[in-house]
Amino acid sequence: MLSPRVWSSVWPRLSRGLTRNVGSRASGEGRKVDISGIYPPVTTPFTATAEVNYGKLEENLHKLGTFPFKGFVVQGSNGEFPFLTSIERLEVVSCVRQAMPKDKLLLAGSGCESTQATVEMTVSMAQVGADAAMVVTPCYYRGRMSSAALIHHYTKVADLSPIPVVLYSVPANTGLDLPVDAVVTLSQHPNIVGIKDSGGDVTRIGLIVHKTRRQDFQVLAGSAGFLLASYALGAVGGVCALANVLGAQVCQLERLCLTGQWEDAQKLQHRLIEPNTAVLLLR
Repeated sequence: MLSPRVWSSVWPRLSRGLTRNVGSRASGEGRKVDISGIYPPVTTPFTATAEVNYGKLEENLHKLGTFPFKGFVVQGSNGEFPFLTSIERLEVVSCVRQAMPKDKLLLAGSGCESTQATVEMTVSMAQVGADAAMVVTPCYYRGRMSSAALIHHYTKVADLSPIPVVLYSVPANTGLDLPVDAVVTLSQHPNIVGIKDSGGDVTRIGLIVHKTRRQDFQVLAGSAGFLLASYALGAVGGVCALANVLGAQVCQLERLCLTGQWEDAQKLQHRLIEPNTAVLLLR
C-alpha cells in the first residue's frame, strides 16, 4: 500500500515526468556535476509486512546527515531496488530528497533491463529530485551485452536524461563487468560524468582513470575495502556500504588520502577491512 503522505508529494512530479517528451535532447546535457566524495548507499527499511518503512528511512537519513558525506546513493544494491515496484522506487527517492540536507547530492539508481524503461525511470527520478542517475548494467541477457550493445544502451539513456548519468558496474550482482573500452567510449559523452566501479579490481580502476584522463570523467570506488588503493590510482571518492555504520571513519580515510597522509591512511584502511567484509556478508 502506498503511503498517502509520500504519494501526494510524488504524484504531481511523477506525472510531469511520465508525460514529458523524452524524444528531445536532455536538458542536462553538457552540465557537469562534481561527484567527488563519499556516499553511503542508503538501505531501504521494510516493515514486517514487506512495505517500505518511510519513518525509519527518514530516521536513518537524519543520522547519516551528521557526517560530512558528499551526498547519498539511493536505489543501489544496498537499497534492494529489485524488490520495489516502480512507484515505490520513486517514492523512496522523493522521501530521501525531502529528508536529506539540501546541500548534499542525491544519486539515484535508475537502471532497468530495457533502454526505454531506463530512460523513463531516469526522467521520473529527475522529476522527484535526483541530481544524477546511477545506471546499472542491464544483465538478464548478459551473453548479448557486448561493448557495442552497452555503449548503445548508455548513449540512449544519456542522450535523453535531464540529469547527469553515472555508469554503475557491479559484477558480483549482475555477472557482468562494464568493459573498459565501453567505459572509455562513454566517458566522451557530455552527459556521462563518471562511474561507480564495485568490482574491486584496482588494476582496472587505475586503467579507467588513465584512459579517461583527458575527459571530464570521475571514478568512484564501490567499496571501502579498496578505497585507499582507488584514491592512490586517481579515483575521486567512493560509494561505501560501510559508511552507513562507520561514517566518521570512512570520511577520515578520505581526508587522509586527500591530504597525502598515506601512512596513517594505510593503518586506517587495514582497520576497516574486517568490518567492511562483515557489511558485505550481511548484504
